[in-house]
Amino acid sequence: MTSLPRGSAAREHRPANRRRAVAAIGAVSAGLLVLSACDKPTPIATITVGGNSVHSEASCYADGEALKAAQLQECLKDKDIETIKVDPDETVRFGVDPEIAEKGWTILMNGQALTDASTKTYRTIPGSVFFNQQYGASGSTTTVSILEGDSSKAIGLWSFKLKKNA
Repeated sequence: MTSLPRGSAAREHRPANRRRAVAAIGAVSAGLLVLSACDKPTPIATITVGGNSVHSEASCYADGEALKAAQLQECLKDKDIETIKVDPDETVRFGVDPEIAEKGWTILMNGQALTDASTKTYRTIPGSVFFNQQYGASGSTTTVSILEGDSSKAIGLWSFKLKKNA
């Protein structure tokens, strides 16, 4: 039992409650400030082969603005990209966010257009194409890129490495 009169004990803890409330408001404000400084994530592109998938944000993306040709060429040389194993007998499935599809997208193989532009969110290509010399492939590894926009106004580029699994 306390020796304080009724209600006094509660009043004694009010400054501590205020400090906690001010600290909580400060923490929330700092968190919002940190979040507002973050870059907006780019749309996602995905490649699926059988039951395996890899996805990536853009190697180059100018948030709807056209990329410069030199910048695009530099992005095509990017080595830090997702890799997926491909059996030439499997189908390779490409999927893009609707935001990419709206502006049109093309599949590039080793920097050269493999397909015409599409506004669909999904495309399939036989795995054998990516290791066929007729299409410009050499060896057991091929770099495949998804180009948002067209060659005159490239907006984004997503790259993947396909490794022959046979």
